[in-house]
Amino acid sequence: MNYLSRRCKSILPYTAGEQPQDKKYVKLNTNECPYPPSPEVEKTVRDFETARLRLYPDPENTKLVSVIAQKHGLAPENVFVGNGSDEVLCMCFPAFFDENDTVAYADVTYSFYKVWAHMFDVKSKKIPLDDEFKLLHTDYLSMQGVNGIIICNPNAPTGTALGRLDLLKIVETNPDKIVIVDEAYGEFASCSVAGRVCDYPNLLVVKTLSKAYALAGARCGYALGNKALIDGLKTIKNSMNSYTVNAVTEAVAIAALSDKKYYAELIDKINAQREETADALRQLDFEVLPSSSNFIFARHKRISGSEIYFQLKENGVLVRHFKSDRISDFVRITIGTKEEMKILLTEISKIVKRKN
Repeated sequence: MNYLSRRCKSILPYTAGEQPQDKKYVKLNTNECPYPPSPEVEKTVRDFETARLRLYPDPENTKLVSVIAQKHGLAPENVFVGNGSDEVLCMCFPAFFDENDTVAYADVTYSFYKVWAHMFDVKSKKIPLDDEFKLLHTDYLSMQGVNGIIICNPNAPTGTALGRLDLLKIVETNPDKIVIVDEAYGEFASCSVAGRVCDYPNLLVVKTLSKAYALAGARCGYALGNKALIDGLKTIKNSMNSYTVNAVTEAVAIAALSDKKYYAELIDKINAQREETADALRQLDFEVLPSSSNFIFARHKRISGSEIYFQLKENGVLVRHFKSDRISDFVRITIGTKEEMKILLTEISKIVKRKN
């Protein structure tokens, strides 16, 4: 007897990046921050009153919501928090789409979108990136036959970004469709539209503390939008689990968001290391896409992506390789510390030298 639902049996789940336990790797495959969180986070964890753990957390996350609202110049009613931006994005599907609605997104983008669409019986309309793997905003203007649009900006796994004015043009020309902008890597770029959500009733921006704030293990993400959209997300959340953000995560998120200086310096360091690494890879005959994120997407002119991935892994360096046709020759490389990137480049140089 098979007790699984048809939905469960038919869905192809998202494949997360490897978290291998067999040996110690230079881990550059899941876009985690290479540096520790703010010292304020460490202090908060150390001083956390463990007796609080016997109680449920605030289901409204009132203090955290207030801090996020202040950060973006918004009101608390414009903020929704969740257990990582993946959970927030997942809730967007039942909140804003009905069965057999259609959502548009790029053909090369965050692959979880298609999983959620399948799970909630929403149709997908995939819009091809151009030959340089850039998203053309003109492809999304005044769209017909769709009920919503999702844009990952900067895009994953390519790292390319769409300018703020082009993004807002998409929002403006689709007033009857929700436009969800996934800004998981927004802190590494200068194209955020988070501050404009009150100007457009159809704009929802989703952000995370996993990348720039070095809190991937804490799981905290949030959405910004007008009150009607936020209330919709709250309805879905409270129909599943009212306590999505735990007390420890809320405390460390507040601590992280309070330390602006620490994270500004951290982001500058990662961005500088990204450009230095990209230049070094180009010297080794790699094509490197322009990146506005904490990773780079690159392919070699003569060596396949899978060969680079496997040889690096064999030598203790973990990067991400995707098997999809258009991008199978690329590897995605998270920007690590200066020392980690030196190891990466040394191992890649050996691979290229052997091939030559």
